[in-house]
Amino acid sequence: MPRDERDLADAVRSAQGPLSVRGGDTRGMAGPGVALSVAGIAGVVLYEPGALTLVVRAGTPVAQVQGELATQGQRLAFEPMDHRALLGTTGEPTMGGVIAANVSGPRRVAVGAARDFLLGVRFVDGNGTVIRNGGRVMKNVTGYDLTRLMAGARGSLGVLSEVALKVLPVPQAAATLTLAGLEPGAAVAAMAAALGSPFDVTGAAHDVDGAMTRLRVEGFVESVAYRAGRLAQVLAPWGHAGIDTDPAADIWAQVRDLPDWGAMPGDVWRLSVRPSTAPGVVAALAGRARAARLDWGGGLVWALLPPGVDVRALIAVQGHATLVRAGADNPLPRQPPDAAVVAALTAALKARFDPRGILSPHPALAG
Repeated sequence: MPRDERDLADAVRSAQGPLSVRGGDTRGMAGPGVALSVAGIAGVVLYEPGALTLVVRAGTPVAQVQGELATQGQRLAFEPMDHRALLGTTGEPTMGGVIAANVSGPRRVAVGAARDFLLGVRFVDGNGTVIRNGGRVMKNVTGYDLTRLMAGARGSLGVLSEVALKVLPVPQAAATLTLAGLEPGAAVAAMAAALGSPFDVTGAAHDVDGAMTRLRVEGFVESVAYRAGRLAQVLAPWGHAGIDTDPAADIWAQVRDLPDWGAMPGDVWRLSVRPSTAPGVVAALAGRARAARLDWGGGLVWALLPPGVDVRALIAVQGHATLVRAGADNPLPRQPPDAAVVAALTAALKARFDPRGILSPHPALAG
């Protein structure tokens, strides 16, 4: 196991065949090939709370980073999903894995994805060359914008060794508003109204099976109380919105991680769509899906289906349909095929950064 960036570069340079790069091995991203773990390349390189800047090595556990930030009242604003309960994996999620898969949770609908907080990266390309791109301030980007390109590339262009991130303060308070009994169409309309309001909604999700729609506001105590009350008025056409301000409530971790689906059999699909099309997607899956949930105001659809059912064949997805969890014998491709233009661009980038084709064979995932 490489212990530093130099070891990592040597390992890649001397590789004679495909490498299966992994960190905590919790997200099901590792492809075929010789295992190459970056878990030993860990630790906080720089943390400047006043500048809202954090630099960590790729193998650093997410839990360690969150603990370090919490001591200064700060956090990872993009709320990365923990896949372990859903996928039945063990180990510790790492920051390299978060960035490689662009893992973003419910707050993405308000503040952006993981890539939007990425200031700079260091990585080893397929030739074993160490490349640095970006910096420790958002404006410092030159040449290729590899800083953002690496977020979601799933290791197909290089093996991350270090990431620099912008972090944000933890808000004083939060409130969750809940509407009960809405059908998907009405739920998406209610979420759109909430997200379009001036009340800074940071979460908008709907449980199709339980018919529960949830909206979140965060900020200063007085502001949250005011905005939650006003948002309830906005939502009045869809029913009475209950308001929960219990800081111990773990509702949004449930929305983010889908832990209750971990024990439910079947394939898990993740569909990135236009929010306005989400009700139609849910309707097309009716009778086949064992469970379905919406996040990002309807822009993200989670679906649990019987093994082997191809969502892409059931519905015309104007977006991306990714098979997140499936049995080992499932022949369906995990990633959606690229459009011709995207495929050509991807091939050109692979030829530049991984000419030997030894890194992840998976196409880039803009998730």
